[in-house]
Amino acid sequence: MAKNKNDLMDKIVSWAKRRGFIFPSSEIYGGFSAVYDFGPYGVELENNIKKFWWKTMVQKRDDIVGLDSCIFMHPKIWEASGHVGGFSDPLVECKKCNSRLRVDHLLEDIGVMADEKMSEEVINEIFSKNKDKVKCPNCGSSNFSDVKKFNLLVKANLGNFTEDWTKDPTYLRGETCQGIYVNYKNVVDTTRVRIPFGIAQIGKAFRNEITARQFIFRTREFEQMEMQYFTHPDKEMEAYEKLREYRWQYYMDLGLKKENLRWLKHENLVFYAKEAYDIEYKYPFGFKELEGVHARGDYDLTQHTKFSGKDLSYNDPVTKEKYIPHIIESSVGVGRTALAVLCDAYTEEKVKDEERIVLKLNKELAPIKIAVFPLLKNKPQLVEKSFEIYSELKEDYMCEFDDNGNIGKRYRRQDEIGTPYCVTVDFETLEKDNSVTVRDRDTMEQERIKIEELKDYFQKKFK
Repeated sequence: MAKNKNDLMDKIVSWAKRRGFIFPSSEIYGGFSAVYDFGPYGVELENNIKKFWWKTMVQKRDDIVGLDSCIFMHPKIWEASGHVGGFSDPLVECKKCNSRLRVDHLLEDIGVMADEKMSEEVINEIFSKNKDKVKCPNCGSSNFSDVKKFNLLVKANLGNFTEDWTKDPTYLRGETCQGIYVNYKNVVDTTRVRIPFGIAQIGKAFRNEITARQFIFRTREFEQMEMQYFTHPDKEMEAYEKLREYRWQYYMDLGLKKENLRWLKHENLVFYAKEAYDIEYKYPFGFKELEGVHARGDYDLTQHTKFSGKDLSYNDPVTKEKYIPHIIESSVGVGRTALAVLCDAYTEEKVKDEERIVLKLNKELAPIKIAVFPLLKNKPQLVEKSFEIYSELKEDYMCEFDDNGNIGKRYRRQDEIGTPYCVTVDFETLEKDNSVTVRDRDTMEQERIKIEELKDYFQKKFK
């Protein structure tokens, strides 16, 4: 059965909770806006996405190394990066219900595009021209305050024990890349890397979003997978085009459908950028940014040189040339990737006279790789043999043992969580040929495999 795009988002939100993928945070206390917890299957999917990214960006590359920098950093870093002064979104307040809303989202809903990087004056002018068409999503009013810029950094009192700590706060990082920039010199000095090279990192970031929405697409706490690549100034754009090509191929390998992806070129570049593209995914609510691939010039290291007083120039050991490296970056959210993967894989189809939900995930991303069943749970010899096979397979794969309900229901449950293969132990296993039935998730075809051949069989299937 074809996906109904109109209600696909609601279906995925409901299914994700019901099947233990994603829960609203603090739900027993009424929830906590725009924060989500990944459940038992969700955390496996999340970890598999991160493993896939790390393998692509670090393990397979000789020119990229890893890093894990801290969430808390010196407050001056955020001044140097421009976050304290300019990391903001346009905010407006509904005068009827006092809801605080993001202006570019309100304008987007009526088909008017506005960039959050615009000045207060420009976005106020655009909003004023369209105010009569804009409705508050909570009460329907069109009576709004003037637009103001709202800083997204999350303040904290770490190490500050005064009552008036808000005047001199530390911050939860708004992005992970600053930890890479300030460690660039440490990496050069302590490893064998030479320009061009990259530093990759996966880590949490925090943004005080005005109106976080669209499930896990836009949240206040999220995880980023970023790679910053340091180049010679003359080689920046050449390296940039190679990175764009490499990142596009990543999504093909990840298993996303090509027709659901596209490039979007930034028309309004920040002053220091040479070029910027987003890879957009066609979510149920439309094409939205999945990943940013940007050519940033020498802005980042120049700023940190200025504010720290430390020279972050690179001295080429061969040519003896000294210069500030230029940077190209790839930045994507774990949550946005997970949502794209789930939207792409979630399938409703008819099997004979019944409907089934199946999550047709890339096998590498599947939370559970193999499920093992006894045909009947009230036959101890079947259960014992099944558990023996399960115990052996789980040494190499994330597996699940399931003896609850009839065999058809167990297949459907595993289909819904994306398990590629189900192994069933029946009476023939014990009495006849020492083989089991292996069922394929996508085709539902079954074949008999000798127990002693299962290890080789799955090695080939998951290669």
